Amino acid sequence: MRIIPAIDIIDGKCVRLSKGDYNTKKIYNENPLEVARMFEGAGIKYLHLVDLDGAKAGQIINRKTLETIATKTNLKIDFGGGIRSNEDLRIAFGCGAKQITGGSIAVKNHDTFKGWVEQYGSDKIILGADCNNRKIATAGWIETSELDIIDFITAYENIGISYVICTDIAKDGMLQGTSNELYKEILNKINVKLIASGGVSCFDDLLLLQEIGCEGAIIGKAFYEGKLTLKELNKLC
Repeated sequence: MRIIPAIDIIDGKCVRLSKGDYNTKKIYNENPLEVARMFEGAGIKYLHLVDLDGAKAGQIINRKTLETIATKTNLKIDFGGGIRSNEDLRIAFGCGAKQITGGSIAVKNHDTFKGWVEQYGSDKIILGADCNNRKIATAGWIETSELDIIDFITAYENIGISYVICTDIAKDGMLQGTSNELYKEILNKINVKLIASGGVSCFDDLLLLQEIGCEGAIIGKAFYEGKLTLKELNKLC
């Protein structure tokens, strides 16, 4: 299972939220590159970089942060937040992202997202499946649709999507454990490479996600709050 630390960006700073609520913003470091280099120095190879300003604005905002980390580390970055157009996609890849994650665009403009998968391939385009009570959420989790998460992922599996990042918003940033039953259901019903996100609170949570069969696990607040150490993360790298 791949270990994928997350750096969430607001105003160019490394932050974390609770349940996606922007009012709960906590700044952990004003220099995201410093954080990225710390992960790289510990032997970690992957990074989940989220432009939270972009997610709210509906276009990429923190492109300079992506470009800086991509050019000054060897981390393989998947980038999300605000990618709504072909131009956003061009910017993200041009600034060094190895993969992009599309969530809102996959809900609101199926044809465009499908075209990205067809043009760039399923190894480059990740489906962002963020849900609240099983319903897919969009626009930085400000809006909730009526789409059930299983139906949503299945529809994109049928057009060739391989990677899915699934976040249970109720768990995100709460340090209370992950949505294991939901992940089991997804993996039992759908043939995708599932990346679990949200709720990791300790090393044992990672072992459970590995046992379930998740392809990757995104680590955020558990690391920033000292619940997980770089040494522990390195054991699974």
